[in-house]
Amino acid sequence: MKVEICSFSGYKIYPSKGKLYVRLDSKVFRFVNGKTESLFLQRKNPRKIAWTQVYRRMHKKGITEEVAKKRSRRTVKHQRGIAGLDLAAIAAKRNQKPEVRAAARAAATTAAKEKKAAKAEKSKAARVGLPKVSKQQAAGKGQAKGGR
Repeated sequence: MKVEICSFSGYKIYPSKGKLYVRLDSKVFRFVNGKTESLFLQRKNPRKIAWTQVYRRMHKKGITEEVAKKRSRRTVKHQRGIAGLDLAAIAAKRNQKPEVRAAARAAATTAAKEKKAAKAEKSKAARVGLPKVSKQQAAGKGQAKGGR
């Protein structure tokens, strides 16, 4: 025995019961009675009609056993070290006074500038004896006119 389901209400349709409605695009709709067929043809939304199965499912009606709500675990924030610094070093830097941090930053920038200046002096000393050559000539792109 094959039991069909009503296209509108969701009720069971037993053999020899119900109505069959075939639309022009050959889609078949089965209805348990004339009431559901009429509501379907009026384009009523079964989700808004209280006695349909779709409405009851949507509004959580008639669920006998209540499913216990899943307990969500709260995320716990942890302090961790980053990029080679352990947590103690990070805490020490955070607790430093702004003046101390500014002085350390200034010392670091002066050291970097001195290092850069020393490097520039060294490269300048290496270039003293050489004739001035443009970058294009050094790369070998400075050819005579017409020489392709």
